[in-house]
Formats: sequence, structure tokens, C-alpha cells
Amino acid sequence: MQLASSQNIHTSIPLDTSPSRRVNDVSRTTSSSDTEDEKQQQEIERQEQQVVRELKSRDREVRAHEAAHMAAGGSLVRGGPSYTYQRGPDGRSYAVGGEVKLDVSKVPNDPEATLQKAEQIRSAALAPAQPSPQDLRVAANANQLAARARIEIAVQRREEAIMQAEQRQSDNSSRSATASPEVSTISSSSSSAQLASNEPPAAAMNAFMATAETEARPVLINQDV
Repeated sequence: MQLASSQNIHTSIPLDTSPSRRVNDVSRTTSSSDTEDEKQQQEIERQEQQVVRELKSRDREVRAHEAAHMAAGGSLVRGGPSYTYQRGPDGRSYAVGGEVKLDVSKVPNDPEATLQKAEQIRSAALAPAQPSPQDLRVAANANQLAARARIEIAVQRREEAIMQAEQRQSDNSSRSATASPEVSTISSSSSSAQLASNEPPAAAMNAFMATAETEARPVLINQDV
């Protein structure tokens, strides 16, 4: 906001030039002129005081505005605050504009970090009580950055879900292929074991019978004697 440092007031007083009144009106004209000059000076001073008050108010607003940007911007702040000054009628300089530089770039290959950054940018842009038009543009750009990041996150999660489903399907297929030979091996091993287990009893019976016959003969012979 540009404020005028002073205002000029122009006042003219018509003079009566008739011979009969010229001499009598000299002192009165001089006195009236002095009074008007005083009024004019008082008006100028009043206007200057008003300008100074407005400049002081503007200075406070600008500094609070940029301080809000700085506080909300945090680590994203890359410069500032910097101010534009205007000299007042009192000879002092007052801030009438300012800016803070923010890092508004996306985070490479990390949409989730980009989303968080976009939200912080938007918060920093809208932190002042009365955001400027430039602040609103920065906030709008942050919204677009956040929207693109959300799309990238959705695509990433969809691709991850597809990959996980394919991996589960591959694991299930591998387990099925491994399970089939084990079943057939167990079955054939069981059959072999069964056949092997049947042979020792037959051999044992034959040996037992032969032994029984051999041992029985001496007994029978002795009985005959």
C-alpha cells in the first residue's frame, strides 16, 4: 500500500482593489493571510501525522505477515524475510511490502514425501491472517502438487498389490509342484517297506521249522535207544 507523505492545500484569497478600501483593508488582509497560513500548516501537519499512523500500522502488518510465513515454512524457507520500505513524513522508513522464499519443488522418486511437503507449503502460504494474492497462488500450486503426489501414490500401491498377488501365486505353484513327488515317493516307499517287512517272517518260519526238525530227531533217536 503506497501512502502519500504529504498533501498540498492551495488557498487563494481575493483582494478588493477599490481605492476607497485599499488602505483600510491592508492590516486586516495581512492578519487574515497569517491565519490561513497557520490553518494550512496545521492541516498539513494533521495529514502527515495520519500518514505516519498508517505507515506504522502497515509496518506491523507486513512484519507479522512474513513472520507467519517463516514460522509455518520451517525447513522449507530458503530466504527472507525481505522488505520493501517507504520513508514517512517523519523521516523514518516503514515496511510496506515483504516476501519469504520457499522451496516448492517435488521430492524425487518419493511421492509420499512430496505430499507431506506440499501440505506444508500450503500451510505456510495460508499462515497469515490475510493471505495476499501471491500467497493464494502459492497455495493453489501446492494443492496441484499434492494431487499429483496422491495419484503417484495410488499407482505405486496398485503396482505393489499386483506384484504381491503374483508372488503369492508363484509361491503356491511352487509348493504344489514340490508336494506331488513327495506323495508318490512315500507311496512307493511304503510298498517296498511292506514287501521287505513280509520277507523276514517267512525266512524265520523256515529256519524255525528246520531247527525244530533237527532238534526233534536226536530226541526221537534217544527215545528209541
